Amino acid sequence: MATKIKLMRLGKMRAPYYRIVVADARTKRDGRSIETIGKYHPKEDPSFIEVDADRVAYWLGVGAQPTEAVAAILRVTGDWQKFKGEPAPAPMLVKAPKVDKKIAFEEAARASAAEPTAAATTPKQKKSPKKDAAPAEAAAPAEGDATTPEA
Repeated sequence: MATKIKLMRLGKMRAPYYRIVVADARTKRDGRSIETIGKYHPKEDPSFIEVDADRVAYWLGVGAQPTEAVAAILRVTGDWQKFKGEPAPAPMLVKAPKVDKKIAFEEAARASAAEPTAAATTPKQKKSPKKDAAPAEAAAPAEGDATTPEA
């Protein structure tokens, strides 16, 4: 049986991710596979590539043919060079490990506690008297004035 190492597309529109699978050469792209040997997420930065090197070496050894896309992925991981006996490629870019939120919060709390508490950098502005209040006081009659007309 002729076998191929190919990509099985998963995900949704404009957000694909792939499984690297070994399948019969006559099956459909997303059809039945013999074995899943890796993952590939091209939309992440840098792209996520995870390959089971032992299984790839086995399947290449028994004659499975990788597609062009899978061959390119195997060149990036170095599995293709290992199989062909060529020198290893440059190391892959890997995503920086996520910082634990609890640890980040504790570090920020310690940093803010270490800072000296000082007065505000800008002085507090005083409120100016309202402009409408002055004319209202001038328009009001004095207490001694009679406001009712004499009869």
